[in-house]
Amino acid sequence: MFENFRLARYRITITAGKDGLSLPPYKGSTFRGGFGGVFRRIVCSMRQAECGDCLLREQCPYAYIFETSPPPDTQALSKYESIPRPFVIEPPLETKTEYLPGESLFFHLILVGRAIQYLPYFIVVFREMGEAGLGKKRRSFNLEDVAAIGLDESQSIYSAQTNTVQNLDLAFLGSQLIKKFPAAARRAEVTFETPVRLKDEGKIVRRPDFHVFFRQAMRRLSSLSYFHHGETLQADYAGLSERARSISLIKNATSWHDWERYSRRQGQRMNMGGLVGTVVYEGKLDEFLPWLILGEQVHVGKNTVFGLGKYRMSVR
Repeated sequence: MFENFRLARYRITITAGKDGLSLPPYKGSTFRGGFGGVFRRIVCSMRQAECGDCLLREQCPYAYIFETSPPPDTQALSKYESIPRPFVIEPPLETKTEYLPGESLFFHLILVGRAIQYLPYFIVVFREMGEAGLGKKRRSFNLEDVAAIGLDESQSIYSAQTNTVQNLDLAFLGSQLIKKFPAAARRAEVTFETPVRLKDEGKIVRRPDFHVFFRQAMRRLSSLSYFHHGETLQADYAGLSERARSISLIKNATSWHDWERYSRRQGQRMNMGGLVGTVVYEGKLDEFLPWLILGEQVHVGKNTVFGLGKYRMSVR
């Protein structure tokens, strides 16, 4: 499984402009919001308010990346809101808010499946974002470096000094990543590094039982495979979901972290709080590990494009 599931990870380094930068403690919404607006301005040639009726929708990078729609004949995830976007922006975990002129900070970008081919657009947009400004008072920044991070190496593919993009592919397959981890385990310690929003029966939950956590990871990966790789993962979904209930939550050191963002699109503030902290699961984890190992890369739960749902796992 996951032999055709492709991922690419990049480290983006920026430096604050002449006026410095003033950013919120959690920077995911700031990076995502500025990014989406600039991306649309650069690639959209029709200038329509909505993408739904655009004649160029099927060929438009913006529509694919930000407003992914299901194929007309699909029976899965037919609701627009349910389709996962093929990227994740991982903001810096530091809560620092003020950056001096020339001071550096970095974040990560994860691209999934077909979205990897659009990397040059992402680089151009990040560079344009620097000129448009970011955060409080829309202060400028400079895109200094973009590095591709593979399984065994990392290398710069863009530098402000040369202003060129190298044709270097360090994307990797899910199956390659999974081989680097143990095939069997009875205990997993999972640390939720950014707020994790888990749903069970349509409601956000505050207790991260394993079967809830695992189902969310399984659903996200199967959806990313279907919509962004064109492949249906062959798995015993019902059986996995049922057997996940046998895994015990033996330690729950999580707490609820409230976080709000303002949605320009919906014209209102939105509560996007979630669980942070550490949990320990115990049981026969073998068949669940591939999903959870890959889930570390693409995050889990709701609102992952803002960097939510990032977790780190160790097993034994």
